[in-house]
Amino acid sequence: MKYFLGLFFFAVTCLAAYAQNPATPLLEVAAFGRHQPIGVAVSQQGRIFVTFPKKPTDYDYGLAEIVQGKRQPYPNAEWNQWDSLRATSRFVNVQALFVDQNDALWVLDPANPADEAPLLAGIKLLKINLSTNKVERVYHFEDLPRERSGLNDIQVDTRNQVAYLSDPKLAALVVLDLRTGKSRLLLQGHKSTAAAPGFVLRIDGKEVRDKASKPFSSNVNGIALTPDFQYLYYRAINQTKLYRIQTDALRNTTLKPTDVAARVEEVGETGISHGMIADKAGNVYLTDSPNHAVRRVTPAGRFETVVRDPRLLWPDSFGIGPDGYLYLTAAQIERTPKWNNGQDRVQYPFRLYKVKLQ
Repeated sequence: MKYFLGLFFFAVTCLAAYAQNPATPLLEVAAFGRHQPIGVAVSQQGRIFVTFPKKPTDYDYGLAEIVQGKRQPYPNAEWNQWDSLRATSRFVNVQALFVDQNDALWVLDPANPADEAPLLAGIKLLKINLSTNKVERVYHFEDLPRERSGLNDIQVDTRNQVAYLSDPKLAALVVLDLRTGKSRLLLQGHKSTAAAPGFVLRIDGKEVRDKASKPFSSNVNGIALTPDFQYLYYRAINQTKLYRIQTDALRNTTLKPTDVAARVEEVGETGISHGMIADKAGNVYLTDSPNHAVRRVTPAGRFETVVRDPRLLWPDSFGIGPDGYLYLTAAQIERTPKWNNGQDRVQYPFRLYKVKLQ
């Protein structure tokens, strides 16, 4: 059933929630020095995994398991040892992580370090068996226009053996058949997957622009799959609306593009957000950089603030642990030199946090 959160309701709810100043504490899990965390995932056994983008400096490996607060290369040092000639079996620029309902770890490597053109041979999605710590399968998306691609986020439906991905560069959702390895682009350029024209991201009273005054912009970015696999929530960073679609429409290969577009539902106004995740109860959590907060939309359509804390500097990605905590990275992207006329405004060390779910 469609439901709508009006702009007025959004504003009133936000003001009420912020006035209450949620007391839910934000706890530090680990500090990473100058190593910038992006993706995070937590296994059903409580193992924590974090990705780190490949950069010219302050980089040693792209995927780590956090053990007693320390980073250890995962699944081994070899995968993290950069070698451009072996890009198919080495991490290039790991982005997103996802632990599925069978407790397998999925690792997305769009192979596009520092926003450069992707290294085509390095574009891949890995499935890792967490019992053996072995890579079981690698997907390469050879049926996508990979030279123009920029895969960003990943969710996996174990029941239907399908993976859903966002691609901001192509302004599209990607549906990957995990059995055949074939993938399809859907909703490319649709209003739900595209940044709003002229929308400029503003954080702490400052527009996020590079040296050339080009504003930060991202099409469809964060995605969240409900635990019953029925709905995929998604949105662009550079707009304020949240959308969802029934996944059967995404899996149905007989539907025309117009038929798929007709199935898109506008959930409502949710402000700015980057990462998303859905919990077992169907709540959809959203990061909120301008307000240094985490918010959620309940299955009933209520808009709630989970936690607000000045340490939440560009909260980026989520993972939910078996301990009932929501884990999240603070990437501080808006404070990096690229978006500050060459000045490094990052508050080191980079950190991973968690907050107890209510």
